[in-house]
Amino acid sequence: MKAAVVTDFTAPLQVMDVPVPEPGPGQVLVRIETSGLCHTDIHAAHGDWPVKPHPPFVPGHEGVGRIERLGEGVHGRSPGQRVAIAWLGSACGECRYCISGRETLCEKQANSGYSVNGAFAEYAVVPAAFATPVPDDVSSLDAAPLTCAGVTTYKAIRVAGVAPAETVAIFGVGGLGHLALQYARIAGAFTVAVDLEDHKLDLAARLGADHVVNAAREDPAQAIQRLGGADVAVALAASPASFDQAFASLRRGGRLVCVALPAHGTIQLPIFDTVLKGISVIGSIVGTRNDLADVFALHAAGRTEVVATERKLDEVNESMTDVLAGRVPARIVFGL
Repeated sequence: MKAAVVTDFTAPLQVMDVPVPEPGPGQVLVRIETSGLCHTDIHAAHGDWPVKPHPPFVPGHEGVGRIERLGEGVHGRSPGQRVAIAWLGSACGECRYCISGRETLCEKQANSGYSVNGAFAEYAVVPAAFATPVPDDVSSLDAAPLTCAGVTTYKAIRVAGVAPAETVAIFGVGGLGHLALQYARIAGAFTVAVDLEDHKLDLAARLGADHVVNAAREDPAQAIQRLGGADVAVALAASPASFDQAFASLRRGGRLVCVALPAHGTIQLPIFDTVLKGISVIGSIVGTRNDLADVFALHAAGRTEVVATERKLDEVNESMTDVLAGRVPARIVFGL
């Protein structure tokens, strides 16, 4: 089968022929139809984070396809069923986090395209219990970005406790941000979109943003404070400076939700402002399988729009370059 493989953190991915994986007990073999390109895949390919994957490996955690073969003992899944392969490749199901509905915090979890091979390939294996069914009303092109960008930002809006008529500032309007904006609006919030690129801000305005701010031309924190400040600021840009701007944009009682993971990124919080203004800082990792089912249900009901550009897997290296340069309006999805 064809797969895009990270062979070295300093080298481009190699598109090569590799053996089709065999599903083990409890696993299913999925014939991949689409696979989204997430910024995390770029971090993985470059070995940016403290806990690194081990080359050679296949990235990709926004995979959508049809089950081709069942491993021994699989129940509840069937050949031909369309499923999604998400970042949460598996969890133990027994720890305090799993049994309390916080499986994304499981310390024994496996992550698709990072600790186990992912979906930048014609086939992938995944535990049947973590192959989330995709509704018929959601296309494979749309389902791929929803599998990570969607569920990640849906979770961020949920953990922020966004209430109707609150103001939510989205820092970074890309694959994640264009969906975060929509989930904030579903929650009843007024929204402010912040980015460096006018074409992304135009997209945000089309999707219903109440205000847009070009951070290349003005200080976004000052601009948002002139609007009265944000109740919630969602940090989605892989830039440490944008986290500082997001914090500074908050009004009293505001919540900073940290989602993006810049390489070597740190934030310094002013203790006086954090305490005296009652600011909360929240880390939000990807959503659970149940969250993903909710994301699919909202999309099937016509509540969200996915903006994606389809490319071939052979264009993986050029696509990563385009993402890093900010040339992609929202999401790139590889058609397999």
